[in-house]
Amino acid sequence: MEPALLPRTQFDSLIQALSQAGYRVFGPTPRAGAVVFDEITSADELPRGYKSEQVPGRYRLAHNGDARLFDFVHGHESLKRFTFAAAEPLWTIHHDGQVRFDANLPDGRPTAVIGARACDIAGMRVQDRTFLKGRYASYTDPYFARRRQDLFIVAVNCSTCASTCFCSSQGTGPRVKEAFDIALTELSDHFLLETGSEAGERIAGQLPLAPADPSHHAQAANQIEHVAKSQMRRIDNDGIYELLFDNLEHPRWDDVAARCLSCANCVMVCPTCFCHREGEVAAMDGLSSQHVRQWDACFTLEHGSTHGADLRPQVKQRYRQWLTHKLGSWWQQFGVSGCVGCGRCITWCPTGIDLTEEAAAIRAQPGLKAT
Repeated sequence: MEPALLPRTQFDSLIQALSQAGYRVFGPTPRAGAVVFDEITSADELPRGYKSEQVPGRYRLAHNGDARLFDFVHGHESLKRFTFAAAEPLWTIHHDGQVRFDANLPDGRPTAVIGARACDIAGMRVQDRTFLKGRYASYTDPYFARRRQDLFIVAVNCSTCASTCFCSSQGTGPRVKEAFDIALTELSDHFLLETGSEAGERIAGQLPLAPADPSHHAQAANQIEHVAKSQMRRIDNDGIYELLFDNLEHPRWDDVAARCLSCANCVMVCPTCFCHREGEVAAMDGLSSQHVRQWDACFTLEHGSTHGADLRPQVKQRYRQWLTHKLGSWWQQFGVSGCVGCGRCITWCPTGIDLTEEAAAIRAQPGLKAT
């Protein structure tokens, strides 16, 4: 299907088409001073006229009163919550005269997410390598797979970026390149709509679309190019595995540890982090229990505890574990970087720690040793 124009005034037709096709429709909504994904039924619930200010350690929403729906930069949520649940029971054990195990697979109702950005989709693709059987995984996680196959993605190409964004240096944005059903670029009064799947074409076929001319394509391309060029942060991935692992005793690790609270905010907002814990939750009557999986973080002391000993008792060691894995060993483990350049870890760090700055500091003075 050729790219076409969807009038902004007709955006509700997309939401209605998805709903009528049986999808639960989620979109970005302003809630409690941030943009979060919530179930929506109308374009009126989208962040019309909102912009977001993001700098290290600070996030603020401001309303400027214009008509644009997606002129903000992503909030703390990514697509991860729709595929890798923050907490979920994997199975239930019943003790009613005999022991029975019941799988607690997701209900399978299809979900459509409107407003995913290029970095979000790149993060989802990184997690595909973790949870779906293939070159990098020998086992398919059925919980992730069920949600992933039932996910319809309406992506939005970025029209602006935050000071913390650096997706262009990671090759993950700001234009959406893959794994979308429909992609939108917001123009002055219309959206330039592209389809990326048969499901996307079926939904697009129900919309009041108009032909796009070369000027619309040029406007969209210029807008995306401007976003890429305006990004000031970057990560140099050249030889980064060797750089980090050859400098495990660099004094920069002590420097960042003095600022890090080990709060795990960076891990919770990261679209690719997949650390988790599993445990049993018993019912009060003693007749059943659930085996529950929930997000965890390598920043917590307990995560590195085994047989009564803490593998990484110092904050320095935990931050180093996170950064060397995220930027370095992820390449060997999964063939890509574990960082998609979304900048969330910078924005939502209470002390404003910037992983691009930490990596650059080590690159600027390799070979130093802590005293």
